Amino acid sequence: MLDITPQNIRMWSLLGSCGAFGAAAESVVQENSNIVMLTADLCSFAGLSRFSKMYPDNFFNVGIAEQNMVGVAGGMAKEGLIPFVTTYATFASMRALDQIKVNMGYMKLPVKLVGMTAGLSVGILGATHISIEDIAAIRSIPNICILSPADSLETVKCVEAAVQIAGPVYLRLSGSMNNPPVYKADYDFVAGKAITLKDGEDITIIATGTMVHNSLRAAKLLKEKGISAKVVNMHTLKPLDVDAVKSACSSKMIITVEEHSVIGGLGGAVAEVLAGIEKKPEHLIIGVSDSYKPAGEYKYLLEQYGLLPEQIAEKIEQNYKK
Repeated sequence: MLDITPQNIRMWSLLGSCGAFGAAAESVVQENSNIVMLTADLCSFAGLSRFSKMYPDNFFNVGIAEQNMVGVAGGMAKEGLIPFVTTYATFASMRALDQIKVNMGYMKLPVKLVGMTAGLSVGILGATHISIEDIAAIRSIPNICILSPADSLETVKCVEAAVQIAGPVYLRLSGSMNNPPVYKADYDFVAGKAITLKDGEDITIIATGTMVHNSLRAAKLLKEKGISAKVVNMHTLKPLDVDAVKSACSSKMIITVEEHSVIGGLGGAVAEVLAGIEKKPEHLIIGVSDSYKPAGEYKYLLEQYGLLPEQIAEKIEQNYKK
């Protein structure tokens, strides 16, 4: 396992989630030679350039053929290998969805699908490359665990956890290079168990992926307005930590924040839990509105969809009833 040091945490943060994934890949294959990495002609982008040279027998570039790549990974998994499949999240989740359903969901093969640049980080390439539908699509398929790390350190934790999970996994990597760190020291990570990062008395913000950092910053702004916010990192979207959602019902309001469509993602998953609870607070879903914006830089698109910390805090303040 990789050493969790302040130096490594800073380095992974600078590299972003894809670079951190590459570092974790080199580590896990040293412990288990059955681990293989597949890519759809995105070796460097997936952070696997060094891996491909260090472990050429464990690396496979199938070319721009995402559907075939998931099928190949399924065959490898049947032979006892642990394949990690890497490509843009939008192509991983949408172009290969039938293969995901059959090989991962139905057959329960231990394929680890890695969706890079999930959300809006490659928004300069337009709607074809942003991925705001992937959680909704994959969450509806049985038997697939969905991990959504908050920062680069948690990306490393999720890769290590994915190896240990017996079945299929979708690892959703959001954010860009210079990924703001949420964790600045080692911590215990358990798939399926949410982590409370900040206590608060008035409201509970449940966030995932890059929006964990933005929600922590929003909570600081809300404190200045007299609103005490608890912040929960829901790093596992399936299976969802139902107990964490039920615990949040003691708050006056629950807010979910995600870099994904407001339909079918974290907000939808939490709403499904709340639907079965008689006494519950109001639930505000903050995410990407049901629309495609024109292409633009990452921060610009976050602003267009109201996902900057200041905008999150403002939206919560507007909807919160003391």
